[in-house]
Amino acid sequence: MKRVLVVILIVLTVAVGSYFFNQYWIHRYDALIARQAAIYRLEPNLVWSVIYEETYFSPWKNGKDGEIGLMQITSAVGRDWATETGMKDLERQMADNPAAQLRDPERNIQIGCWYLEKFYQQYRDTPDAEARMIAAYNAGPSRAAEWNKVPAGQDQLSGEQFINNIDIPSTRAYVVSILERYRKLKGHAGNVNLQNSASPAR
Repeated sequence: MKRVLVVILIVLTVAVGSYFFNQYWIHRYDALIARQAAIYRLEPNLVWSVIYEETYFSPWKNGKDGEIGLMQITSAVGRDWATETGMKDLERQMADNPAAQLRDPERNIQIGCWYLEKFYQQYRDTPDAEARMIAAYNAGPSRAAEWNKVPAGQDQLSGEQFINNIDIPSTRAYVVSILERYRKLKGHAGNVNLQNSASPAR
């Protein structure tokens, strides 16, 4: 009997410890996210959801196409950001060693928010702008613009219609997964009702 109790105690200890470690892991950048999201007029929960999907808060991760850090920023996007700041030191640093800059969590989140905010400005007046923003972030602005097209004189696409236009399965799943997580954080119950789409398991 004592042996059973010891085993149960060990299992409970590991379970509780794992839960609290996971809570620490996924929330340790919350202050950085909130600060940069406020600067770029973004919802912190949306930025958090993008990072969750991209790297699960692992700043050392690299993507297969050269993306770096928490928000999987490419060197090209980093250089564009540095150029727009007009600060020569940042431009030089980003040109000389972009990986060092992009592996820094705060810099990475800053640039990721800057990039997302560009898409917010582009789609802010469309229904469910977040879907378009996330798609552009993942697949590029030209693809998002193509999926968002409607014939002249027709109403703008709803968020659901836009997502159903996405013809890259991985991008569609990416958008749906982030939106579901984002809406859950905002307190909206239910899943996104889309054709032939599913949230990838994590």
